[in-house]
Amino acid sequence: MEPMKKIELKKAYNPKDFEERIYAQWKEAGCFKPHEESDAKPYVMVIPPPNVTGVLHIGHGLDHTLQDIMIRFHRMKDRIALWLPGTDHAGIATQNVVEKRLKKQGKTRYDLGREAFVEETWKVKAEHHAVISQQMARIGDSVDWSRERFTMDEGLSRAVREVFVTLYERDLLYKGHYLVNWCAGCGTALADDEVEHEETPGSMYHLRYPYTDGSGFLELATTRPETLLGDTAVAVHPEDERYAAHRGKTVHLPLTDRVIPVIADTYVDRAFGTGVVKITPAHDPNDWEVGKRHDLPVINILTPDGRLNAEVPEKYRGLTVKEARKAVLRDLTEKGFFVKEEPITHAVGHCYRCHTVIEPFLSEQWFVRMKPLADKALAAWERGDIVFYPRKWENTYKHWLLTIKDWCISRQLWWGHRIPAWYCQTCGAVTVSREDIERCPRCGGAVKQDEDVLDTWFSSWLWPFSTLGWENAGCGTEDFRRFYPTSALVTGYDIIFFWVARMIMAGLEFTGTVPFRDIYIHGLVRDKQGHKMSKSLGNGLDPVDIVDEFGADAVKFTLAFLCAQGQDILLDKESFKLGSKFANKVWNASRYILMNLEGRRLVENPALLPIDKWIYSRLNNTARTVTESFQSYRYNDAASAAYEYFWNDFCDWYVEATKLPLRAASADEEKDRAATVLLDVLAESLRLLHPLIPFVTEEIYGFLPNTKGFLITAAYPEYDEKRNAPEADFAFLQELIRSIRTLRSECTVPPDKKVKALIKAAEGNSFEKTLAEHVELIKLFANVGDLEIEHTDGAAPGVRPKHAIGLAGTGFEAFVFIADAVDLDFLKRKFSKELDKDKQFIAQLKTKLSNENFLRHAPAELIAGEKQKVEALLKRTDKIASYIRDMEQDS
Repeated sequence: MEPMKKIELKKAYNPKDFEERIYAQWKEAGCFKPHEESDAKPYVMVIPPPNVTGVLHIGHGLDHTLQDIMIRFHRMKDRIALWLPGTDHAGIATQNVVEKRLKKQGKTRYDLGREAFVEETWKVKAEHHAVISQQMARIGDSVDWSRERFTMDEGLSRAVREVFVTLYERDLLYKGHYLVNWCAGCGTALADDEVEHEETPGSMYHLRYPYTDGSGFLELATTRPETLLGDTAVAVHPEDERYAAHRGKTVHLPLTDRVIPVIADTYVDRAFGTGVVKITPAHDPNDWEVGKRHDLPVINILTPDGRLNAEVPEKYRGLTVKEARKAVLRDLTEKGFFVKEEPITHAVGHCYRCHTVIEPFLSEQWFVRMKPLADKALAAWERGDIVFYPRKWENTYKHWLLTIKDWCISRQLWWGHRIPAWYCQTCGAVTVSREDIERCPRCGGAVKQDEDVLDTWFSSWLWPFSTLGWENAGCGTEDFRRFYPTSALVTGYDIIFFWVARMIMAGLEFTGTVPFRDIYIHGLVRDKQGHKMSKSLGNGLDPVDIVDEFGADAVKFTLAFLCAQGQDILLDKESFKLGSKFANKVWNASRYILMNLEGRRLVENPALLPIDKWIYSRLNNTARTVTESFQSYRYNDAASAAYEYFWNDFCDWYVEATKLPLRAASADEEKDRAATVLLDVLAESLRLLHPLIPFVTEEIYGFLPNTKGFLITAAYPEYDEKRNAPEADFAFLQELIRSIRTLRSECTVPPDKKVKALIKAAEGNSFEKTLAEHVELIKLFANVGDLEIEHTDGAAPGVRPKHAIGLAGTGFEAFVFIADAVDLDFLKRKFSKELDKDKQFIAQLKTKLSNENFLRHAPAELIAGEKQKVEALLKRTDKIASYIRDMEQDS
């Protein structure tokens, strides 16, 4: 083979030089697509679709990073790997964006009309989709763009309609008047899990309702006095003797001309307040149930835009809820019905999108019967068909399924999947159809389609199979047959209810199997103070801004390194220096190796020295650790193991050690052998690191003279027990070298000053041969000029040489002759000061640990930590005292 030329990487690591170029090369070469020739079982993930109106935040950055690491790892494990991308139409959020734009123009959606409004919304979708796609490329998502989906594309829309009709046919879908969560801001109903409850300051208002027979009044308390205008009863507990004589009476409803009954119901808490509650079936879910039990009238007092309607006295009509509360309280006070106001803090529901306070609202809506679906999903978990990582989320999943309520799926919006139900204008028949209809199939009369659209999550719960081409029970594309069910889902814990559980239900109901087996639930990204990142708090991080400053590899590695199972991630912008420094280390180490190849030749089957066998063994065992960590979704363990191997084992020890065979005095054959092994270890190390830092490893891999093709599709290192070598020998050398380095440091020997050292080892020691073979290596690493090795019989401690300070290790004693390297008097004074300081600190710690008050109130981990400090300081003081004694004996 011809001699190699040195290869010069740019001096400074700059990810902007290559990241976008490499991503384009991967994409153009089809590296993100599953390769067709493999017979291996596919590894498939569908991306949790980001809302098309948003931009990716750092939470998406974490979610996408973890998925990208996993898909790259399995791609390199020679599996057919598919990571399918897509976006969600996000009904409420997207419609809000468009309506806000119209508002700035002084218009509403009604000015445009439904068709024109939807057209305008598709334009907004296109704008935002382009931004999201660009962001995903910048952070390095290796998704198969050729299979990208959208929740309102043609295929998914057919799947949505098929599921709606099928549920209707199976009597799992119904329409009825029920109390729903109403957002007046968005003008639509919300499901229970779309309501965010927040502790909010409020008041408890005490009111009087007079008996119609003039015998007095009932006193009750409410947080929402304006809703009394919709009261249809007051209730007491049937066993409350205070009101036994009052049951069956009637009271005047204040501010109205209505009379309402006093009823008895076990819902009433006798111990709360006066033991009397007002019953407003149309505006409280508990009152709704009471109303059904007692056949009470249901009076809805609100309009869809949150104002009081014609069911209330004229003076209150048209007022907002807030305005009505003030007016009602004023009138109650004037007429003597108001008793008192007490400040309280209570949980108030808010819209998860626009944050408007939610009002319980009587409305006709479409619902899915969830219990039959939930029972199947619960059984699948009990069978072990799905596994949560970490396992603690199984309790959340189980609890939600056991307490599930029917799902309100209709939304009073224009953007979304329009409900495929038609109402006959002649006979009133309702027709639910897979195809659009123009006439009533019963009487031939004209029909009108339902105005509402489906909840966004109704399309999202089909995502794992609809994106792969499922359209009905008897129809599926080749992708569906090949790639479904998928392998794993990676997502945050905030959407277990919204999405994860529902996908499992849908998969079981419509495909007969769970949509994935592994469910990895990661934590949330928070700032350093533990606050959730948000625009309103001003503590959010834009992943693309971080990429611009530190590079995509820094983002990926930092997030993986900090991602411990079951924990949220606390970070700020400075945190990403961790990943940046590591990528920089990989760059600089590779640059050093490549620039020292001048004149070297690659050789076949090079002989391996003990240190070569050691680094291959370390690489082999690290590959096993990283693989096992990835397979159990322990990202931080994988990143930590990879970091420790490359920075410590490879760079600090192996690369440094190769300076011996590559130095000028070595024979060309030895240089060629060493360079060949070094390049092979570097190439395999880059393959090990690639899922965690894909760009910098790909860039370097392309320069190596011993590699071909893309790193992204190269084979991942496989653990092979045959590659293991006894690591104890090199561990012995490392401990020995660290001991000499520690002595140098503690004695303030200048780093460039060569010292004389003596190593005493017992004769017949198992490391005797190791010592003899690695004299030059020890001298190189410890910067020793003159190294003497003395073998003892091991029966008694060796005699310390004069003017030397030593440390004992496992199977050896190391001594450094310091007289020629430092000022001994200065050193003695330094040790004495350190000894005094440490003794004072020990005394302080012992005083604290003898304090009963501290021991009684301090956390156990703090007490243990203080005890460990004492133990460490005692060892250090013993060592320093021995140094001082040795120096005094020599003087």
